Amino acid sequence: MSISHAPPDSPETDISETSHPNAAEPTTLGPVPDLRLDLEPIVPTSSRRARVPRWLRRTTGPVLLLALWQLLSSTGVLTADVLASPGRIAQVAGDLISDGSLTSAMTTSLQRVAGGLLLGALIGTGLALVSGLFRIGEDIVDAPVQMLRTVPFVGLIPLFIIWFGIGEAPKIAIITLGVTFPLYLNVYAGIRGVDAQLIEAGESLGLSRWGLVRHVILPGALPGAMTGLRYSLGISWLALVFAEQVNADSGIGFLMVQARDFLRTDVIVVCLIVYAFLGLLADFIVRSLERLLLQWRPTFTGR
Repeated sequence: MSISHAPPDSPETDISETSHPNAAEPTTLGPVPDLRLDLEPIVPTSSRRARVPRWLRRTTGPVLLLALWQLLSSTGVLTADVLASPGRIAQVAGDLISDGSLTSAMTTSLQRVAGGLLLGALIGTGLALVSGLFRIGEDIVDAPVQMLRTVPFVGLIPLFIIWFGIGEAPKIAIITLGVTFPLYLNVYAGIRGVDAQLIEAGESLGLSRWGLVRHVILPGALPGAMTGLRYSLGISWLALVFAEQVNADSGIGFLMVQARDFLRTDVIVVCLIVYAFLGLLADFIVRSLERLLLQWRPTFTGR
């Protein structure tokens, strides 16, 4: 006895024998059209706009300012006793380079800045590590540093002269003091700004205290340290201007003091331009170092 599951009065059909109603009718589709599309690569909007080289755009402002300066000097709006013309300044700079006085002054000033920057970086970073990594260090170090930070370092010049004499020591001490505090503040803020979840993740992975400092805290504080270094470089050149006016017999500041005594505005402007270019060069070096050390941190670069 067999049981059929087909509904009554309905013939059993084989699915394989079922065909489409239009299957018996021949269909002519003709040539198959080419559906390939010409795809264009997606180019960011910032890249499409950047047709002018960036170095050219960055030099546009200084060139326009120089042209305006020359125009005002040529028309007599700026007289030579107020501000020398760019042509005159270029001539004076060439004379100072040819007789070797500007090169010798730059060498002496760079040595002073390097010495003060090195000492200030060591002191500021060391104090920031002690204060940022340890609570007892913060209790002991932070309050005195904040008190000294509010004292203008220029006002300490008479004390430095009394303590260190009138040689190179007070000049380097002034630069060191100006460099220390920006580095301390930024490194300390960088350490305390590390995400606590990263610390917890490192502890869960079994990192020791030194491992946390090396692999988590210091890399997290590095962006703040580089920012502090850029600030410190700018302040170091400012401190150098004051330091080289303390009984100096060489350096760019010494040239400026001599030019002031003889009312040589052209020499003063040449020294100021040298200060500006040295500061710009130092900032370029730090920014290049920042791009090298912070490759792991993607940032917005503008559009």
